Amino acid sequence: MAPSDGEIEKDGQIREKLVATKEKWAQEGRALTGHTADPARERLPPGQRLVEDWPVLDLGVVPRVTTENWTLAVDGLVENPVTWRWADFQAQPQESFVSDIHCVTTWSRYDNRWEGVSARRLLSVVKPKPEARFVVCHSSDGYTTNLPLDAFADEDVLLATTWEGQPISRDHGGPVRVVVPKLYFWKSAKWVKRLEFVAEDRRGYWEVRGYHNEADPWKEERYSE
Repeated sequence: MAPSDGEIEKDGQIREKLVATKEKWAQEGRALTGHTADPARERLPPGQRLVEDWPVLDLGVVPRVTTENWTLAVDGLVENPVTWRWADFQAQPQESFVSDIHCVTTWSRYDNRWEGVSARRLLSVVKPKPEARFVVCHSSDGYTTNLPLDAFADEDVLLATTWEGQPISRDHGGPVRVVVPKLYFWKSAKWVKRLEFVAEDRRGYWEVRGYHNEADPWKEERYSE
């Protein structure tokens, strides 16, 4: 079994003021332009600005996850549930992708080089049952986010271990984080410890706090209607 929250040490505590501010943004519709865009024609989604760095965003809690204590449990509606430790994860075929990041806080970063295990490889191992339609990502800081199975199964979705040729830092969700490039980046869970396959949609941390359930940046799905 994956370690419980109590078995992973954490630095910091939930920044309630930060959470309240982001909830207020959702209520006010901060940064909404009312526009949509076609990703086949434009690279920068509506309301976004380019940055060259990679800003660190979290809830204030940074779990002390290492390659020694990290595990990933994949369970729920799957034929072959697994619990991988670091050696098991590294034994899977490793793939490389280049993708952009689009954060709901309005910054985007182009051409991020990632390496890790593709979601499609994971799916081929665990074999979701026919009734599985959604994936809930659970993180070691208590964070959750939800994805339609089709979105998780996209060709560029990765359980990433490196960024720009280096191990992903703890601040950025290492040793393993989810990367879902086509959606706003809050859907790309940091410090992932469990992937739960479910039949019914179950909204995650930001989704129940006013953020859009689908999170398509090209449709500017920042907040719930």
